[in-house]
Amino acid sequence: MSNSRPAIGIDFGTSNSAIACVGPQGGARLLPLEADATNIPTALFFDAESGSTHYGRDAVSLYLAGHEGRLMRSLKSLLGSSLMQEQTEINHRRVSFEQVVSMFLAELGSRARQAFGTGGDRAGDAFGSVVMGRPVHFVDDDIERDRHAEDTLRRAARAAGWGEVEFQFEPIAAAFDFEQRIDRETTALVVDIGGGTSDFTVVRLGPGRSQADDRSSDVLATAGIHIAGTDFDQRLSLDCVMPLLGLGHVGPSGREVPSRTFFDLSTWHLINWLYAPRAIRQAQDLRKDYTETRLHDRLMRVLAGRHGHRVANEVEQAKIGSSSSGGEAVRLDIEFAEAGLSALLEGPGLQHYLAPLLNKVVGCATECVRRANLSAGSLGAVYLTGGSSALRPFQEALRAAFPNVELVEGDLFGGVAAGLAYTAAARSQTQAGRR
Repeated sequence: MSNSRPAIGIDFGTSNSAIACVGPQGGARLLPLEADATNIPTALFFDAESGSTHYGRDAVSLYLAGHEGRLMRSLKSLLGSSLMQEQTEINHRRVSFEQVVSMFLAELGSRARQAFGTGGDRAGDAFGSVVMGRPVHFVDDDIERDRHAEDTLRRAARAAGWGEVEFQFEPIAAAFDFEQRIDRETTALVVDIGGGTSDFTVVRLGPGRSQADDRSSDVLATAGIHIAGTDFDQRLSLDCVMPLLGLGHVGPSGREVPSRTFFDLSTWHLINWLYAPRAIRQAQDLRKDYTETRLHDRLMRVLAGRHGHRVANEVEQAKIGSSSSGGEAVRLDIEFAEAGLSALLEGPGLQHYLAPLLNKVVGCATECVRRANLSAGSLGAVYLTGGSSALRPFQEALRAAFPNVELVEGDLFGGVAAGLAYTAAARSQTQAGRR
């Protein structure tokens, strides 16, 4: 493997993806993947009218604009599940979800080659060492399914033309990115909250350590939990939007409307299943469980109009807006279910609705510190990366758990990719030294 080719780090995320490279001169740089943007939503849209496939922001915007077709997001959440090998119909052909993941990774490779100005048909031929990020746990408490998830992602990357990829825990990669920004030794808790998982590592960092070939002794503990941004979205959707469609509604029998449809409608990677004829019939059959049939009419308009992802997008944007607005109320537009219909997400509501999930995530962070045999006060910093780490209620919960420890907000969407590129460069140098 030649050191003249750039080392590459791939952050294939549940919600967003990024790629960074380290060339012969050193220093990581993020590659533009969609116009000037260095991150791209992990989304594909299969246009039923033209048969074309679109990626990233283009995919989401076409779907939201009402183009006929299928939007797919949060594919990473399927890794480790039996669904990954199942086939689904896309533009009149059957493909597996693993093939869809490979399609997205191939598109990343094409855009990376274009951004770097390299030729060739395969990313594996254009670049040197390639390291891809992975969560600490793809699947909580199941070693076999976790191993299977990594094997599936490796196979998809190989089929996409990336060649032989290696893996690194995402929070460890983020730690190595943070290390480039400090001028003294410290012990940090690295917090990586993305769309699908929350991952943590306690690691010793410092300018004098960054050149070492083996950093295993610097990693004091890792931990992770399968709760993150898409789970926050699901919780907000269930609490704020789904009651307007019938969740929790008590019917003529004195029992609540069955909740399965609402949970699937609040989960990015399950929404499309609800558009199948069988699922539509099952939703229609729920009408007998409604006393107020107007709520059922709203549900059927959402499903018949294939507006499920539109609901999910409204919730996601309201979450971001409520967090960044300092607690001001944010209105969710649900006009497509009924004229004039909307929901309101108020600032205190964001904290209230998410508290059970945030407590579990912060509990995993404190457990990581405990595994490192450290106290909260002995940390030099808590370093944040991943888009969901910017949520105000989450940061407040972290400050309560780690008082008097500085919270450092890194590159939320590019820090992991940069750290993975540094890892790839270091591994390439080590291999070159052995030859």
